[in-house]
Amino acid sequence: MLRGIEPAGLYPLSSRFGSSPLSMYIAMGNGTPGVVLREQGFSGKTLITLGINYSQMHDSSACLVRGGELLFAVAEERLSRVKHDARFPQNAIRACLDFGKVRADQLDEVCFCWPTAGPLYRHDLKCYASGKMPLTYLSGLNSTLYFLSMWHQESGAKKFAQQFGPTRAKMRFVDHHLAHAISAYAYSGFDEAAVAVMDGRGAWEATSIWHGRNGRLEHMLTIPFPDSIGFFYSGFTEFLGFQPNSDEWKVMGLAPYGQPGIDLSAFIDVHAAPYRVQARQLATNGTAPLARMTAKLGPPRAAESEIDDRHKNIAYAVQDACETAMMNVVRLAIEKTGCRSVCLAGGVALNSKANGKIASSGMVERFFVQPAATDDGAALGAAFAPYLDNNGKLPNKAMRHGYWGPSFDDEAIEAALRTYKLHYTRLVDPAVTAAELLEQGKILGWFQGRMEFGPRALGSRSILADPRDPEMNTRVNNAVKFREWWRPFAPSLKKEAAEEYLECVSDSPFMILTAQVRPEKRGVIPAVTHVDGSARPQTVEKEINPLYWRVIDEFGKRTGVPVVMNTSFNLRGEAIVHTPADAIRTFFSSGMDALVIGSFLVGK
Repeated sequence: MLRGIEPAGLYPLSSRFGSSPLSMYIAMGNGTPGVVLREQGFSGKTLITLGINYSQMHDSSACLVRGGELLFAVAEERLSRVKHDARFPQNAIRACLDFGKVRADQLDEVCFCWPTAGPLYRHDLKCYASGKMPLTYLSGLNSTLYFLSMWHQESGAKKFAQQFGPTRAKMRFVDHHLAHAISAYAYSGFDEAAVAVMDGRGAWEATSIWHGRNGRLEHMLTIPFPDSIGFFYSGFTEFLGFQPNSDEWKVMGLAPYGQPGIDLSAFIDVHAAPYRVQARQLATNGTAPLARMTAKLGPPRAAESEIDDRHKNIAYAVQDACETAMMNVVRLAIEKTGCRSVCLAGGVALNSKANGKIASSGMVERFFVQPAATDDGAALGAAFAPYLDNNGKLPNKAMRHGYWGPSFDDEAIEAALRTYKLHYTRLVDPAVTAAELLEQGKILGWFQGRMEFGPRALGSRSILADPRDPEMNTRVNNAVKFREWWRPFAPSLKKEAAEEYLECVSDSPFMILTAQVRPEKRGVIPAVTHVDGSARPQTVEKEINPLYWRVIDEFGKRTGVPVVMNTSFNLRGEAIVHTPADAIRTFFSSGMDALVIGSFLVGK
């Protein structure tokens, strides 16, 4: 989510785009994009397509598709080791090409999930001129420098040519919210859906609503930036002493410790239809950052300082407002489309607490949140845009897993272990060994198979522990993750056991929504039950990830509890591990007790 700029108000479809809106959302450079599931609307040749997220804002990424099948997707941060890396994703692109065994000059289409630089800059200027955002020397300079930088790079096309040489591929620049909307609808498996996109900003958008039907997307309305839920939330993330557009999870985790009573109506009106953000109250300027927020709420929290009751109560109010605004948007999307199958995307859609409330509200019949909902996952959607050409249809295939990244075989893993001169044991059955170690109370590094795409560790690059131990949350926080005490850990459980442990949720493969743990089970799995009785579960299916399912099953056979604690395999402030070397370094830099990596066990 980027905190940026555009006039407030609802723009109905007819007032902005006439009778053919979708064509206005796809800007052609000298060509077209990349990422599809089946070939419709093309001549029948096997397409090789590349999707790219690159905006110099955050979470650069790339993905590869051949012949209508998604083959590979990875965020640049996993390869560069720079958290939320915003640079041109040359490493991610190269990994895509290497995986597909193709050269850049063999690509048919390269697709960027942002328009060219002009629309964003024009929108910034419009916001300054209309007073929607304060114009200062610094803000005007930043907008201009950003425009000039992206213009000079031809919005990434020039960078691509410099890094990978000439290509016959067409270049396509897709509107950001359309890319998000496609990424949600085309992977939902729903023939018809109400699609809502909520983030910090696109080129001009903050929130948009779409109607997916019969493989097509109809744009219903846009709420322009800076009337943005993401802008509101990131502003308070900064006010509470955290990194905006990165640490929003921390605010969400802190919120249940607070109490109602903080009035945020000067910053967001959740009684509007569907909400209204008072952006000038949130915007910073060079001379007095956060001044308007300070006047209403007192001084901002200094980074790394103590958390007091005021901070907890502000976090509670921020999360409550976000949940209400998101519910309002979903309700409006259902009203506009007449459809109760709902898809969400955009950075705001990573708010798992709000997602859980939407899922259990009774408003929706079916609910899908694209697991890489922030900008890295928009590359998936942008690359489908060619399939809308010539009245074509999007693919409609349900995404059931997020394992789209690199993997390492035992030969590569053993080579890394030997390089570091480590003592290791080859395992007959890694799942059984892992379950035994977990039963003994060990904190376990787990490195297996293809890496996840998206922000969550889903059993490929995970740290695992026993959820029955009420002290395990503190142990993992203090000895391994080195992160804030209030941040909860998530349970991975067999899908068959979900209804036994959770209220309302039986299918949650991506850890993208919260559910209430049944009261009688909260004492059974205290390490993964948050202070408000909630959890952010991953339901694991034997058919999807059989090895990880067997770890949980074997642990259940030994303990009677088919649930494990799962958190991402990384240290605080670092990206999730990618290579065996990353895993080894992180293991020995933390308080983990053992590492199961491929078919090998490493101890301390």
